[in-house]
Amino acid sequence: MRWRRVYRDRADWDRLDPAAAAFTRWVDGHLMHPHPDLGRDGPVCPFVRAGVAHGLLWAGLATGGDGLGSVDLRRIVHDALEQYRDLSAEHPDRDRQLALVTLFPGLTRYERIDAAHLAGKSDAVRHGAMLGQFYPGCGVPGLWNRDFHPLDAPVPMLVLRPMMSTDFPFLAGRADWLYAYFTHLAPDLPRRLRWAIANRMLVEGAAVADITALRAHTRDEHAR
Repeated sequence: MRWRRVYRDRADWDRLDPAAAAFTRWVDGHLMHPHPDLGRDGPVCPFVRAGVAHGLLWAGLATGGDGLGSVDLRRIVHDALEQYRDLSAEHPDRDRQLALVTLFPGLTRYERIDAAHLAGKSDAVRHGAMLGQFYPGCGVPGLWNRDFHPLDAPVPMLVLRPMMSTDFPFLAGRADWLYAYFTHLAPDLPRRLRWAIANRMLVEGAAVADITALRAHTRDEHAR
């Protein structure tokens, strides 16, 4: 795998593959704009514009389509996390704008994206990052409107980005994820207290899937 700064030479990136061009059209035409069904003001993704402006949106193409098996995807996620950590270390003053995207052109077995996401999420979370799964028809609900599906994308992909305070609903189903959340968002809390809070705030059962209901932020609070 090779990841590159997409907007350093967008035309060169777009020529790599139709999926590469579809990705940048989606970023420019969707993620960086408001949407009437989003449920809040502002662009669909509040972070991507800064990443583009600072040249910190990286992406790569994992070719092979449906020939990529589960082991292949797990290995790619592992390599992506190593690359992401290296880039974070290179840009410590701007690591909050960093995103590393791995596109899977030709992959139609989207359940493999979900499986790779689940297998790699814990490792990402331990390092203060979030791993997101995107693909056509992804039904994960939005934070502000459960009928809006922000992970529905034109190309299957897995995305690494910094953990934000708004990520609590995505981490509420496991105590170790919540512990990592408090470690990265409130590092001055004593370790035992972080574990106690994580165990107290753990969500179990069907409620874990109700991302919108678990949102902790109000409209006047911004992600950090």
